[in-house]
Amino acid sequence: MVASKRDDGAGASGPGAPARPHLPGGRFAGNGSLVGQFAKIALLGLFTALGVWAVLPLYVGDNWWGIGLVVAVVGLVYWVYLSKRAVPAKYLLPGVLFLVAFQILPVLYTMSTSVTNLSDGHRGDKQQAIASIEAYSVTSSEDAEEYTLTVATTGAPENGALVFLLTDAEGRTYAGTEEGLSELDGATVEPSGKVTEAFGYTILSPTQVNARSGELQEFAVPTGEGTGIRSSGLSTAFEGRATRVYDEACDCVTDTRTGVVYHADDERGAFYSEDGDRLAQGWQVGVGFDNFARFLFDPTFASSFFTILVWNIAFAVSVTFLVFVLGLAIALVLHVPGLRGKVAYRVLVVLPYAMSSLAMFLLWRDMFNTDFGLFNRILGLEVDWLGDPWSARAAVILANVWLGYPYMFLVATGALQAIPRELGQAAQIDGASAWQSFRHVTLPLLMVAMTPILIATFAFNFNNFNAVWLITQGGPFSPESPTAGATDLLITYTYRLAFNEATAQYGYAAALSVMIFLIVSVMSVVSLRRSSALKEVD
Repeated sequence: MVASKRDDGAGASGPGAPARPHLPGGRFAGNGSLVGQFAKIALLGLFTALGVWAVLPLYVGDNWWGIGLVVAVVGLVYWVYLSKRAVPAKYLLPGVLFLVAFQILPVLYTMSTSVTNLSDGHRGDKQQAIASIEAYSVTSSEDAEEYTLTVATTGAPENGALVFLLTDAEGRTYAGTEEGLSELDGATVEPSGKVTEAFGYTILSPTQVNARSGELQEFAVPTGEGTGIRSSGLSTAFEGRATRVYDEACDCVTDTRTGVVYHADDERGAFYSEDGDRLAQGWQVGVGFDNFARFLFDPTFASSFFTILVWNIAFAVSVTFLVFVLGLAIALVLHVPGLRGKVAYRVLVVLPYAMSSLAMFLLWRDMFNTDFGLFNRILGLEVDWLGDPWSARAAVILANVWLGYPYMFLVATGALQAIPRELGQAAQIDGASAWQSFRHVTLPLLMVAMTPILIATFAFNFNNFNAVWLITQGGPFSPESPTAGATDLLITYTYRLAFNEATAQYGYAAALSVMIFLIVSVMSVVSLRRSSALKEVD
């Protein structure tokens, strides 16, 4: 007996399986819409393009580990979104990738930097330091070859890596970096020899060149053993011979003019003479926990660190406490039943929170100005509010409380509205006073919702960079400690060490960042554990 023909659409599912329902247009349910398929292809193509964009600079820099990581991430994305089985991963993967890229990797990089001597003069490896030493000591001679110079960068004009775009007497063009000289193809050159356009480089204007004149004077392009190219003004450069020459046999640099020999110290990453003098150009080496020991045990740095740490904790605690008390007090006042104009009062209270905090900090700074500040004009005084350590600290705290209490008011208002009024009324019927009812009924219930907010507020104020930098920039400073101000937080002190000093100390600043992370983490964990008892109230 011949079996009858099965209904179209069920054959692919096997004997006895129900037929898949048809959708308009002949598509089966479960295969996804045509628009969804195109969207998936477009997004995967965009992600692939981003991967290629990330690989190109890594390839130029011979960073094969980075290339492998990018390829692995792209492959993982393709496997997850083209697989029909990894459904949960489709939702988890974007968040995990962003978490790794913007949280975990920066933390790991900061930790790795904290155990090095990375700073001005200790940025590259030893070979780069030797090339820089020789190139920087280049002097011109009568037969030195000259080039027409165009100054450019490989990034932003303000902070990108400097590049010399050079044109020789025969019209050939070259690109010179700290690593050496290479031919430049496809550049647009004027009859005078100036390069006006070159792919991958940003040509600097005369104003931009003058802004980086200090770096330009120290910049040199190594061209061979004992030779290099340096600038002579803003439009010409010359190739000369170095007066400081490296000798691999003794692992030292000899100054041919003075005869002084500088021997390599691989532990400190620099060349030192017998008298203890060192060459400015060094290299990056690992220093273990020396950066941490420096601000914990070195008398000079330890004094600044612990002074700032005490003030940092006092600042965060006082601001958190004051905004909590003030915000809660106003919320309780406006929570009274039958109060007229509640909406208008709440709008006025929240007004500081709706304004730009950056603009408000600058406004508070001007209000404390000695000559034209609002406080001195109203009070008829000539007090230097920001010049005295204690008044400057009070000013910073006052400005932060004014900007922070509206947020705490909003949180407290929402928490109060969630507490049934019958609980307080029952307590008063039992003979409790208004204060006792608030202390034993309302406040514990409020703290269930507000304790995590208070912990977050403390962590935010512990690292409140804008509040201090925009008002006092960490000052005032004492002659004994010109790098650590009276209102400095650890974060502003770290910033000054890393970016605002003549010799940026990135390794030391990274060690301070790790300490800030550990301090805030420990305090937050301890506070959360102690507040777990409030769960019984909930």
